Amino acid sequence: MDQEMEISFPGGKKVYSGYNGFTIQTDQSAKDGGDNSAPTPSDLFFASLGTCTALYALRFCESRKIDTRKLKINLELQSNEKTYMVEKIIFKINLPPEFPEKYTSALIKSMNLCYVKKHLEQPPQFEFDIS
Repeated sequence: MDQEMEISFPGGKKVYSGYNGFTIQTDQSAKDGGDNSAPTPSDLFFASLGTCTALYALRFCESRKIDTRKLKINLELQSNEKTYMVEKIIFKINLPPEFPEKYTSALIKSMNLCYVKKHLEQPPQFEFDIS
């Protein structure tokens, strides 16, 4: 199953991605020459990882009729001071007091199934085709 995204350049430091009828907008911060009008591509990358793992947590809880309104997940990104590359991502899961303790490890196991996370663990090949 092939999928395709169309990337466009609407001006300034903005870069948009068209996919499935949606337009995903990115921009750069003012200090990097952008208008700070949208998240950076890097922000969206990590947000994608966070929301994907959270979706697996949501599905886990829904299947067990566990209320998720008080469930919170924060991503802590630890970067190398020289390369600025993120070297560690810590998922800080704040469970509500009423969350059944017996499900804690199973919740984490389900979050590990995240589609985005699996792509980081087994990255795709990259190819550039000039036409």
